[in-house]
Amino acid sequence: MASQRTRLAVICGGKSPEHAVSVVSARSILRAADAAHFEVVPFGITRGGRWLTPEETRVRLARTEAGETGTLGEEPGEGLFATPDVFAALGAVDVVFPIVHGRMGEDGTLQGLLEIAEKPYVGSGVAASAIGMDKEQMRAVFAQAGIPQPRYYVLRDAESREPDAGELRAIEGDLGYPCFVKPANGGSSLGVSKAKSREDLLDAVALAARYDRKVLVEGAMTGREIECAVLGNADAQASPLGEITPHAEFYSYEAKYADDSTELTVPASLPAATAQRVQEYALRAYRAVDCAGMARVDFFVTPPDDIQIIEVNTLPGFTPISMYPRLWQHAGLSYGDLITRLVDLAFERYEEARTYA
Repeated sequence: MASQRTRLAVICGGKSPEHAVSVVSARSILRAADAAHFEVVPFGITRGGRWLTPEETRVRLARTEAGETGTLGEEPGEGLFATPDVFAALGAVDVVFPIVHGRMGEDGTLQGLLEIAEKPYVGSGVAASAIGMDKEQMRAVFAQAGIPQPRYYVLRDAESREPDAGELRAIEGDLGYPCFVKPANGGSSLGVSKAKSREDLLDAVALAARYDRKVLVEGAMTGREIECAVLGNADAQASPLGEITPHAEFYSYEAKYADDSTELTVPASLPAATAQRVQEYALRAYRAVDCAGMARVDFFVTPPDDIQIIEVNTLPGFTPISMYPRLWQHAGLSYGDLITRLVDLAFERYEEARTYA
């Protein structure tokens, strides 16, 4: 590869509710990837699941850039194998940057496809991606690793569709009000609500159950929302910290993507000892979940120094103004160099895995 550019596939879009977020991240990667080192080849997936050729993807990304549409289209699809021209084009790339958020993207399914295809790819592997998507499994890993976290309760299947009086009393007794209700599998705060009463709780569970068969109910956390970016494989490093200050009641989907009043502060102003503990917990969580490449780890910090982990996000938002790249920019790593570093880590992990075959 020394004499020619690396063919970097960027897969974006997808069927999840986070489709539009993925498209914005993909456009940013295409603009910023080092043209001297990479030939970027985009692959889009419509909201209906149809895989697009690189040519189709470029045209549709241009339309989203121009503001004509927010998506790559709605056409239904029958999977990657139903589009052999796309399959062949994907087979010709050297490495993949999958930036498909949510289900069928960051939950281990796309990672499994790339493992079978024997393609190096940016980010965590199958198991870490699956755990990072499923908040119930993630919280079990946090507990095993001794990382402080809020109390929680899980409703599943019929329980989430119609919780009975006993379950409601158990939640109220264990967690009280207010509490937060969210789909166990999901991202970007979609389907997340704050419940202040039983009526709120029933409405919140019904909303979350539209997104997943499992619903997580958490005790309310107070304090400052602090985020840490982690970069690396076995030698992962923690970034300086950032702080999210939503002016809405909590950091909802609208606060993340539609509310200009939300403040992102880098670096977060914390006592040095508290900041170091947050970074240590971030690295502990990263290793416990077995992440690779990158992840953003989110916390609540209540003065003076009570720290509770919220989640590990194995595929964080990746626009230049997203918190993950902003934290590394503050540490001196530019957005374009961050892309290069992530690709290098993908190759590193791929070559290491081959030694065990």
